[in-house]
Amino acid sequence: MTTQLINHLTNSGYVKNIKITIITGLSGSGKSTAINALEDAGFFCIDNLPVILLPKFLELKAETYSEITKLALVMDLREKEFLRRYPEIFKKFRDEGYLFEILFLEASTEVLVRRYSQTRRKHPLSEEKGLLEGIQTEREALKVLREIADLIIDTSNYNVHELKEIILNHALKTTPTKRMKIYLLSFGYKYGIPHDADLVIDVRFLPNPYFVQELKNLDGTYPQVKKYMNRWKETHGFLKKYLSLLKYLIPLYEKEGKSSLTIAVGCTAGTHRSVSIADTIFEELKKITNSITLTHRDIELDK
Repeated sequence: MTTQLINHLTNSGYVKNIKITIITGLSGSGKSTAINALEDAGFFCIDNLPVILLPKFLELKAETYSEITKLALVMDLREKEFLRRYPEIFKKFRDEGYLFEILFLEASTEVLVRRYSQTRRKHPLSEEKGLLEGIQTEREALKVLREIADLIIDTSNYNVHELKEIILNHALKTTPTKRMKIYLLSFGYKYGIPHDADLVIDVRFLPNPYFVQELKNLDGTYPQVKKYMNRWKETHGFLKKYLSLLKYLIPLYEKEGKSSLTIAVGCTAGTHRSVSIADTIFEELKKITNSITLTHRDIELDK
């Protein structure tokens, strides 16, 4: 039945474009951290799916969840049939040319014992054999799987954050990923700070066009207002430093797997200064990313 399902999927051409990552390895080696990292990278993630159900799940995916292009699954000895069934299923997917990889995580016995002691969790094989013997039995049972893995990571010397970064970097190298979406908006403090803002910058220190009679009834999108804002050395000094900061931060946020970043620029009413400054920031950031939108939240409220 398994082979028939895979042949059906192959012949129909449904899911060969899906990226399938199997996370496996020794219990306590960091598989939960790895799958959380891949979820942050945009993978659809499932923990402890029985290996026999993988072909059936892909068939369901093809018919119902066509938007899923990256799939990560944790599979290991917790599932009783895993050792017996994975060789046939994994080999078939590889032979048929699927984007299929195995990430194998391991750690030294000393480290695994310490982790189980700290978390007070039970090793899946410790009920019958005790912890040390359970670890050794699992290591031996997974030896063949380790040999066919595409990437082996020894997590003995990594903390949670370091391991997550390694997994994310691997995902970025091996999987086409969407750029982080940047939402840039201007706003007025008198109407409240945007609740979803990640970065908020207050530009009320800049000269205010509102107090210039011929500019009062215009807004920051008008060339006259922009010209006025550009007269001041404070404007140029601020933009130079803030844009430098943003161009430094944006790649770091992307590296951490952040899917979106909201940058809010505020002045008193959200009509003049914040609008003009947000427009300038938008034009500069467009030079480094196409994944950016601009909204002037409060531009009409004071008119």
